[in-house]
Amino acid sequence: MTALLLHNVRPLGGAPTDVLIEDGRFAAFGPGLTAPTSENGHGALLLPGLIEGHTHLDKSLWGMGWYVNECGPLLTDRIENERHQRRALGLDPLRQARRLADDFLALGTTRIRSFADVDTEIGLSHLHALLALRQDRAGVQDIQVIAFPQSGMLGRPGTFDLMVQAMADGADIVGGLDPSGIERDPKGHLDAIFGLAERFSRPVDVHLHEPGELGAFSLELIAERTQALSMGGRVVVSHAFCLGDVAPARQAALLAMLARAGVAIATTAPPSRNVPPVAACRAAGVTIFGGNDGVRDTWTPYGSPDMLTRAMLIGLKNDFRRDDQIAMALDCVTGSAALGCGFANHGLAVGARAEAVLVDAETIAQAVVGQPKRRLVIAGGRVVARDNALC
Repeated sequence: MTALLLHNVRPLGGAPTDVLIEDGRFAAFGPGLTAPTSENGHGALLLPGLIEGHTHLDKSLWGMGWYVNECGPLLTDRIENERHQRRALGLDPLRQARRLADDFLALGTTRIRSFADVDTEIGLSHLHALLALRQDRAGVQDIQVIAFPQSGMLGRPGTFDLMVQAMADGADIVGGLDPSGIERDPKGHLDAIFGLAERFSRPVDVHLHEPGELGAFSLELIAERTQALSMGGRVVVSHAFCLGDVAPARQAALLAMLARAGVAIATTAPPSRNVPPVAACRAAGVTIFGGNDGVRDTWTPYGSPDMLTRAMLIGLKNDFRRDDQIAMALDCVTGSAALGCGFANHGLAVGARAEAVLVDAETIAQAVVGQPKRRLVIAGGRVVARDNALC
């Protein structure tokens, strides 16, 4: 039996205590615990392992030379530009995914939900790269892989067949994209992705960039499908900018519908768009969690593999100033992310997987706004990183 003791740490800012880890799980919390191997936390703040709930590991340019972005402003411009640049840059999806996942882990992210592009140009190469990484990281970094038709599915013959094969090859989740704005056939698109979900018994995660009432219409259709198929807790709508666009009464009605259906929301809290309000979602009973979206890719030069930074940006976008509000921003990249993504056995509790981050901060709020160095990162029941670097 392998054992590790974290001595004199403060879980989520509570009183100093010891934490015993045995066989990869938290075994006990309390004073005076012992183990053959120990780490002295010197009263530092202990956070649960951080979670990246929405990213694209397969197409990041992280660690490559600077990409000069000259792309047009439309969503379709970015999709077309990305397909062109993948070829021009000689993008290696496994190399790039591994680079980014390494730095996520060094900064305390122990679980990741990542999309993998599926289209008729690259086939399943990006998906297979992430499946390989998922297998390689098993036991240390839990990676969910979403088969994602980024370029659209209904208007590109052969893409649906690739999606079928992607699920058969082991993709964890069925991805969808703007049923009205990109696919131009909301019923057909939802028939396709929910049909795949039923056929392979997998969850669904839909990118919904559509604004205002167009997005609200798609959101209603997704919630109706989810409820009709009893898929509550297994459907996520990513971005859902429309929730930040509509009037308060309309927003409240949509949130009530999402809560009844059990549809969760993933937000990246970009400064350029209206976004789903975190406090209102939580008050309505809608699970909302956070992610970076792309990190240094052909879509955006921004982003970093630091989920405390993303929590800070969520707090800024939502005008969170009080410490209890900033704690909600942290929950978007910890507990609520685990719930929304379906990551089991997460958190600082006996029996949960031993994943934690030790930082020098007095409170949760200080950890979020200050983004201190990660003194220790625990994953798989052992120390995997010190001072922002993998061991």
